[in-house]
Amino acid sequence: MYPEEMVRPMRNELAEVGFQELYSAEAVENALKSEGTTLVVVNSVCGCAARNARPGAKMSLTGDKKPDHLVTVFAGVDREAVDAARQHMFPFPPSSPSMALFKNGELVHMLERHHIEGRPAELIAENLKDAYEEHC
Repeated sequence: MYPEEMVRPMRNELAEVGFQELYSAEAVENALKSEGTTLVVVNSVCGCAARNARPGAKMSLTGDKKPDHLVTVFAGVDREAVDAARQHMFPFPPSSPSMALFKNGELVHMLERHHIEGRPAELIAENLKDAYEEHC
């Protein structure tokens, strides 16, 4: 587990643009019961989260269509919340960072680490915007 003082700046990058931080399995379950669309970002301390995932998630919110709800869990810190989120991402294997779009609780779009690592934030943002156009 990473110390909170280390991950706080990484959490803030998403919280500052409207992502709700989830710390428990109950919070994840409640968030995914929400009507409409929910983007779940599994945040991470790795370099591809800093260079690609968080910036890409933020850039994806600049279009006309956006998810109704934005939530995040932090791998290596919020174990209970991350495990609960990943259960809803099945059949995709656990990876961090990752991003999942849910519509009325159903997984409709998934970006795994291998879709994020080594790809520019702009490409990740466009991928998410395309999913928003289709599902939001």
